Amino acid sequence: MSEETETSDEADERFLRRALELAREAAADGNTPFGSLLVRDGHVVKESTNTTVADDDITAHPELKLARWAARELTPRERRTSTMYTSTYPCMMCSGAFAYAGLGRLVYSVDGATASALAPGGRNENPPRTDHLREREGVTVVGPLLEDEGRAVHRECWE
Repeated sequence: MSEETETSDEADERFLRRALELAREAAADGNTPFGSLLVRDGHVVKESTNTTVADDDITAHPELKLARWAARELTPRERRTSTMYTSTYPCMMCSGAFAYAGLGRLVYSVDGATASALAPGGRNENPPRTDHLREREGVTVVGPLLEDEGRAVHRECWE
């Protein structure tokens, strides 16, 4: 392997850092700090941020928007071989969309319970289950990764 060749772990960290940047962009735009991107064959095919406040739409989560896009624009094989990188483990709604779209791999930074604990009041109005995609056949889940960086994004938003 040459020095220029990026390992899969390095690629995961690079793309996950981009998801964290997108989460910061969402927060800077007045939304909650969530960002995601879809990668296929080492290339970003689509990015999204949370726009629940800007769109006045409680379903405007980046993971859901990417799953919808993938279901419309990618073949089943392309979806199975794609990776979604997301700043925070998807909620139940987004996990369902991920599964129904037939996406094959998820890489995340922090879990929902961690993100909720950092929000104002530290409460969680919709308790996350952190194992639902791990239980799904054909789906690979990697994470948590870069947890300190992921927690920092949430802290920055709520300070």
